[in-house]
Amino acid sequence: MEEDNLGKPLERRGKLTVVLMLATLISAFGSSFQYGYNVAVINSPSQFIQQFYNTTYVERYGGPMEDSFLTLLWSLSVSMFPLGGLFGSLMVAPLVNKLGRKGTLLFNNIFSVVPAVMMGVSEIAKSYEIIIVARIIVGICAGLSSNVVPMYLGELSPKNLRGAIGVVPQLFITIGILSAQVLGIRSILGNNTGWPLMLGLTGIPALVELLLLPFFPESPRYMLIQRGDDKTARRALQRLRGWEDVDREMDEMRLEHQSEQAEGRLSVLNLLSLRSLRWQLISIVAMNMGQQLSGINAIYYYADSIYSSAGVPESDIQYVTVGTGAVNVFMTITAVFIVEAAGRRLLLLIGFGICCVSCALLTVALTFQESTEWMPYVSIACVIVYVVGHAVGPSTIPYVVTTEMFRQSSRPAAFMVAGSIHWLSNFTVGLVFPFMESGLGSNSFIIFCFVCLATLFYIWLIVPETKNKTFLEISQMFADRNQVEIQVGNAPLKPETGDGREGDAFKVTAF
Repeated sequence: MEEDNLGKPLERRGKLTVVLMLATLISAFGSSFQYGYNVAVINSPSQFIQQFYNTTYVERYGGPMEDSFLTLLWSLSVSMFPLGGLFGSLMVAPLVNKLGRKGTLLFNNIFSVVPAVMMGVSEIAKSYEIIIVARIIVGICAGLSSNVVPMYLGELSPKNLRGAIGVVPQLFITIGILSAQVLGIRSILGNNTGWPLMLGLTGIPALVELLLLPFFPESPRYMLIQRGDDKTARRALQRLRGWEDVDREMDEMRLEHQSEQAEGRLSVLNLLSLRSLRWQLISIVAMNMGQQLSGINAIYYYADSIYSSAGVPESDIQYVTVGTGAVNVFMTITAVFIVEAAGRRLLLLIGFGICCVSCALLTVALTFQESTEWMPYVSIACVIVYVVGHAVGPSTIPYVVTTEMFRQSSRPAAFMVAGSIHWLSNFTVGLVFPFMESGLGSNSFIIFCFVCLATLFYIWLIVPETKNKTFLEISQMFADRNQVEIQVGNAPLKPETGDGREGDAFKVTAF
């Protein structure tokens, strides 16, 4: 091992090995991609699916369906997905503790393959109930994958790549959305005959993951800290890092294990009552609420009418929507490459700042759009700039920071809380926004503007930079704010200086 000029061992910077890269791509494609795909898959062919609902009703009961009942069924078809996501989030902690991170991802594919088959045969079975039930089940799949993939990849990654790899699941979510938008073009599958196949395609990524992911390692942190399997953890680390000498990282994991032995495996109730994790918990709640309540779903809801008012022909709006999805993917790819250089905190501040300004300008543009000829183009620009801002920070970074702010014993429960807040907020926006829109019109976006501003101020005041820090060092950064000390047995923990060497000792204990 190399040594510095003081004779101390230098830490090797982690690299993107083939094993780490493939594990990242397979888990993100097999799980995160499905989340994005199922968010958008139901939008493009909505009129044809509703026709199927009505036709099925006529065949059963001999008369047409009332508009109010059709609206109710369609609302259920859309809103059951985030409700399923909430159920999935509540299953995270027990499953990842029992089956492991990789094991949970493999088990989760049941909640993808089964509803894919159900939705694919719904037209043949002449049952709209099947679609609604399948949307709940595929929502459970999304709820689990949106939490477990970032956790799994965060625990596989070396600390200098954790941010970039942590953004990859969100990248695949945006690719999933874009894929659904492309397939939803009328001339491809977004038509009267293609929609059952389009809904059923969600099972393909699940089958790919089921076939390939078993060949890749389980989280070394899970194997060592929760299972006590030193040998398997070491072998997994060696495969992931591409070198034999992993003693330093093994020691860091043991140190983390010692520091939290007093806590044991934390339930959500323990997590809520533990003083040493208070500000971490408040921070992930604030960021996940900010992410969903910042208006991203409302922007997409309004987008079609904005494009239409700007003179985009009705038949071409689907292509503009695909273009917006492509911008989202491109900016998320950008985030992958800049998150380690720029840091998490800066991207969150920039992202929420852009969203805040875009919502304010969009309110003005929508208000004067009828009276000013060029104002609809300002509205389109606001939508695109908003999507850029959200992709850079609010969409991508909260998952990374949730992984980093918590150690092994508290991470599953933390993801359970973060995921529940994420999906509850998503469900709430879907439920409340149509009423806001009818009551407030374009002024709805002022509310989203204030949400973005409040989240921005919270991050500015409370959330520290976590890039290139070990999980234990990040816990220590919060210790002062939580007014606790963290101690590793009787031995003092030595934090690292910026160049990878150990600094002066400080005392640390978990209460």
